[in-house]
Amino acid sequence: MTVQPPARKETLLEASIKFSTVRSIDQNFRRVTFALAIGVGVILVWIAYSLLVISLPAIQKFGLGFLVDSTWNPVENIYGALPHVYGTVMSSFLALIFAVPLGVGVAIFLTENFLEQKILQPIAFTIELLAAIPSVVYGLWGLFVFLPAIKPLLQGLNHNFGWIPFFSTEPGGRQLFGASLVLAIMILPTIIAISRDTLNSLPPKLRQGAYGLGATRWETITQILIPAGLSGIIGSVMLALGRALGETMALAMLVGNANKVNISWLDPASTLSSLIANQFGEASGLQKSSLFYEALILMVLTLLVNIFAQVLVSRFQQVE
Repeated sequence: MTVQPPARKETLLEASIKFSTVRSIDQNFRRVTFALAIGVGVILVWIAYSLLVISLPAIQKFGLGFLVDSTWNPVENIYGALPHVYGTVMSSFLALIFAVPLGVGVAIFLTENFLEQKILQPIAFTIELLAAIPSVVYGLWGLFVFLPAIKPLLQGLNHNFGWIPFFSTEPGGRQLFGASLVLAIMILPTIIAISRDTLNSLPPKLRQGAYGLGATRWETITQILIPAGLSGIIGSVMLALGRALGETMALAMLVGNANKVNISWLDPASTLSSLIANQFGEASGLQKSSLFYEALILMVLTLLVNIFAQVLVSRFQQVE
């Protein structure tokens, strides 16, 4: 029988050196992460400052009237952003109307075991692949496949509901409504993925307790799970809204790029990002400054959406 030698005890000096090493690593890690966090803020301020400097000539000439003027005339150097702000906000709003119910519904379907996991997993993977498709591909598909396919539906809306101003005109090849539908498809993966993770992270006791009290599956979902995960669902909607506001290539190909405010959703429109993409290559002087002014407006819009999202999510978390 062999006798094992006694384990060597760590000396006080070795323990002190080990503690100092770990503490030094922690301090360096905190310094690095703090520097990176400050760097993100510096980059944000740098971007905003650059946009402000380049757009300063347009700001000085047009002021806040730029936001309510509908004229965009490079020949006479008169520019206004109202049609583009209207198109950006309206296309994002319409996209959310279609994407939010469908996205939250799909998230519930994927988390509540309506089907076996071997069937649900491929569905979830396919949905996540939608986020990897480039926006220019969505634009080509929408222009040559989707819009021609739904044109009879749009004509039916005009024929049956033409008395409503939003459907009062004959649908053209490119218009706001069809572009918004494609935009809704583009933001669906964001809403589905975050809402799904939120519902999956809820404690199982919530479901078990609801079923134990005699609640049906529908009552459990609508009265327990959705209120409990409302902060995450709202966060997903706000992130999707930020994506919709900044979408460029697909809308540039689908929305029609009409520099006027059309009340009818079946008419062409324009957005801030699509106008910048279409005209920046040949812009100079005051026109270039005006395009940077529009970029600054778009940045402010997205920042306001994110700030509003943080406030809203924090409030619902406090309620929970």
